Amino acid sequence: MNSTKMKTMKTTTKMRMNTKSSVRFGRAVALAAVAVFLVPHTLYAGKNQKLEKNYGIIFGTAYGPDDRPLYGVKVEMHPLGKKTPHWELISDHRGEFAQRVPPGPGDYIVNGTAEVVPVEDGVPDTHKKKRFKAEVRVHIDGEERRDISLHLAE
Repeated sequence: MNSTKMKTMKTTTKMRMNTKSSVRFGRAVALAAVAVFLVPHTLYAGKNQKLEKNYGIIFGTAYGPDDRPLYGVKVEMHPLGKKTPHWELISDHRGEFAQRVPPGPGDYIVNGTAEVVPVEDGVPDTHKKKRFKAEVRVHIDGEERRDISLHLAE
């Protein structure tokens, strides 16, 4: 055999060996990745099932003066006896909002405010904007969800 053919055979053999070893290495890496993901997951799965809720939820819907859900209502919540807002939220497109609170017993004040600008002939009239407000007192007994409604009025 000539030397060029020998070099080609050696190179081809090395490439085959490298391909086999890289496949083995790739499989080993994949198995290690699966082990890294599954082992902690299985170790903590039993512990997560034993965890209990440690919060209450105040869930509400803000309604405008026409009794339709209102988007963009500024909602402030604070424990009874405190003046400053502890949580500030904005209602979504369905007028809904939700906040986790410490487990009860406890009382909270929920305030909602919205500014509505009437639109006449497709043009907003900022001189006639109105401010609507509502306030609700909520009692949480423990780790529970309380559903409330904020009916905003002038």
